[in-house]
Amino acid sequence: MADQEGGFSPQTIIDHLKANNVTHVVWLPDSETNFLYVLLQEEPSLDLIAVSREGQAFSTASGLSVGGAKPVILIQNTGLLESGDSLRGWVMGMNIPVVLMVGYRGWTRHGVDTDTAATYTEHFLHAFGIKYYLVESDADADRIAVAFERAESTKQPVAVLIGDEFHGFVQRNPNQY
Repeated sequence: MADQEGGFSPQTIIDHLKANNVTHVVWLPDSETNFLYVLLQEEPSLDLIAVSREGQAFSTASGLSVGGAKPVILIQNTGLLESGDSLRGWVMGMNIPVVLMVGYRGWTRHGVDTDTAATYTEHFLHAFGIKYYLVESDADADRIAVAFERAESTKQPVAVLIGDEFHGFVQRNPNQY
């Protein structure tokens, strides 16, 4: 469990990726997920593939999936908004069952968005018909498995919105894992 209310441990994410047989993490690294990145680098069962633009994540994940791998896409909501055409043309158009783990920048549980990216994120997902689940703490993490199940059953992308009210993941001593 996380050390603080609403805290989300990076190890929780990794445990769920492994439990759902993910082979590749396609992502655009950012400062908010650095602690997750450090742990992902040390996890031998997951291959990290960095992309230079979020739109590239969708074509990369599609290619991996067609080749028999099971990728997950890890991006921020600002990049999701930027990459709508790639989302439509690649994973939706090719019926790729992929989970999008999306940092929900600017969102707060009190309804006062601190960034307009949060204002439009859920509207964007609704417009594209993408089912999503909000995860803001280790206690909500079981929704990650639900997202993987839904993606597989529908052969479509499903989003997991990572609530950012607490500014990223709980930072812990790396020796704690």
